[in-house]
Amino acid sequence: MKFLPLLLMCLLSLPSVANPATTQTTSSVEQLINANYPLFIGAFNQLSSEVTREIYTDDASYLSESQNKEIYYGRDSIVAIYQNFFDKIRKKKASIDIDFRVTKRKIWGNGAIDTGYYLVRFYPAQETGEPVSEFAGKFAIGTEKVSATQWKVTLDTSNRVEPSYYLNAKPVPNLYYGRQFSPLPSGKKLP
Repeated sequence: MKFLPLLLMCLLSLPSVANPATTQTTSSVEQLINANYPLFIGAFNQLSSEVTREIYTDDASYLSESQNKEIYYGRDSIVAIYQNFFDKIRKKKASIDIDFRVTKRKIWGNGAIDTGYYLVRFYPAQETGEPVSEFAGKFAIGTEKVSATQWKVTLDTSNRVEPSYYLNAKPVPNLYYGRQFSPLPSGKKLP
């Protein structure tokens, strides 16, 4: 009879075929998902659509915030959207910066959905004398686990909101919270 409790303990500690044990903790999964946000920021800072190629899955979907744009399917189509946008910025000899604040994440199995806010700052060429401008949005980004060390974006959608929503978003433990853009001074150009 002493053998039965020991056998039960051993059986209970074995991974189930239906629900195999994972070696990653929730914290490390959160870090892997969070790792996409600095990649987005780097792509915008460098005006590099090739960086975005590393972020999306082959079959990703991109739902543009524009009312007169279709849904884009596939990584190559999404990279082309970024290339077009970055080319426009480059042509103006300007630069842009983006930041994110994830306010909620839902993880199930090998998938996750983040919701939150982003803020984009546009820095015109100095010779234009134009002030820095910005726009913000709310987003939903779906990611999926593609390897033990990487989660990639499979769904990307956003809509515009007032920058105050980004600025007022509160940090949530383990979720990406960005670099703390401060509000633009009204009517003044940032250094």
